[in-house]
This record gives sequence, C-alpha cells and structure tokens, in this order.
Amino acid sequence: MVKIKDLRAMSDDELENRLVECKKEQLSLRIQQATGQLQKPSDISKVRKEVAQINTLLTERKKNS
Repeated sequence: MVKIKDLRAMSDDELENRLVECKKEQLSLRIQQATGQLQKPSDISKVRKEVAQINTLLTERKKNS
C-alpha cells in the first residue's frame, strides 16, 4: 500500500502505470478469492482504496490544468 503523499509525488504517467498494476493485482486477488486461495481478504479493500486514491488524484490534476 502506497501512501497518498507518495502518490502525489508521482507524475501522471507514473500514476497511470500504477493504476494498471493495481487493477491487475485486484483481478488476481478476486481470482484467488473465487478459488479459495486468498490468505488475506483485507488485501482486496487495500487495493480498492489505492485505485480510488489514484483515480481521485488524476481527476484533480485534470480539473486544475
């Protein structure tokens, strides 16, 4: 889990790359959950939160520019 301070320091391209990584991780976690192999169910909510934070930052930046 990346802190919001670290996310704010990233450029738009880095944020978009991180967003793609998070969505892949989210898919992997959902597959693990469906097959009963998920060790930490809290990881799903952590990744969802990070995706939301990244989307919020990207939206803020687009509005301000």
